Amino acid sequence: MMNRRHFHKLSLSAAAMPFLGGLEAAVAAPAPSNTFSVMLWTLDNKLSFEQKLELVASAGYSSVEVGNEYEKWTPEEWKTNLAALKKYKLGVDSAVPGRNSLADQSKRTFLHDDLVKAIPGAKELGCKQFIYTAFKRVPDQTPEQQRAAIVDTLKYAADVLEKDQIEIVLEPIDLLEHKEEAVVSVSEAFAICREVNSPRIKVLYDFYHEQRQAGNLIEKLDGNIDLVGLVHIADVPGRHEPGTGEMNYTNIYRKLAELKYNRVICMEFRATGDWVKTLKTAREEAIAALKS
Repeated sequence: MMNRRHFHKLSLSAAAMPFLGGLEAAVAAPAPSNTFSVMLWTLDNKLSFEQKLELVASAGYSSVEVGNEYEKWTPEEWKTNLAALKKYKLGVDSAVPGRNSLADQSKRTFLHDDLVKAIPGAKELGCKQFIYTAFKRVPDQTPEQQRAAIVDTLKYAADVLEKDQIEIVLEPIDLLEHKEEAVVSVSEAFAICREVNSPRIKVLYDFYHEQRQAGNLIEKLDGNIDLVGLVHIADVPGRHEPGTGEMNYTNIYRKLAELKYNRVICMEFRATGDWVKTLKTAREEAIAALKS
């Protein structure tokens, strides 16, 4: 028979269960697993590499993206810049080796040389991803010929990078920015990526470029998230921080979380105000939306 004291203890435990369950759920809720990054070209070009790193770290980021400037660093600059990355606890997630028309097979040697030249420095930086646009269309090529040429070129690039386990992310560029661009929408980039069928080739979903070119940003993530190797963030118009233009980044981040996107989210905007404050706010807003 249950005594009064035992009954009282059970009653208290039962009363506490909803609260404890909520607390446990809050504690157990996973934080977003994404790495937050900043593309360094967007910062004041008067700043040194180390000064840019200090700014990015002050805003709470853990990674940066670079162009191919590291290929020209002197041994002393390498020493200083590697020390700065270590000091500010920043990684380098992506680099941009160059721009060659992927549809122009006569440029294959230039592509090869760009990649081979970029690999040693990228490895030194711990960078495992190269950003490439398709760049210029080839005159008189049909759309079918263009697609086939780009697929073939990316298969070739994947073979070049296989030994060093480096990815290429294909970045579509809107025609407002480059009127001769061969790949202008992620829809086409996803189709190309599926034809290439290599783990070395994925798509850079730059929401800024896609909004300017085609819109319909969220629906294109469905069925394609496995091919998204990187996302870039900026608002339209002006390429400024989220909230300055027409794009609803809260809903975009929620969709990325729903689809369990767990790769890099890179800020590639020009801030309208204080850099550290703006970058910090952009990162915090992204985290809040991913959690919601």
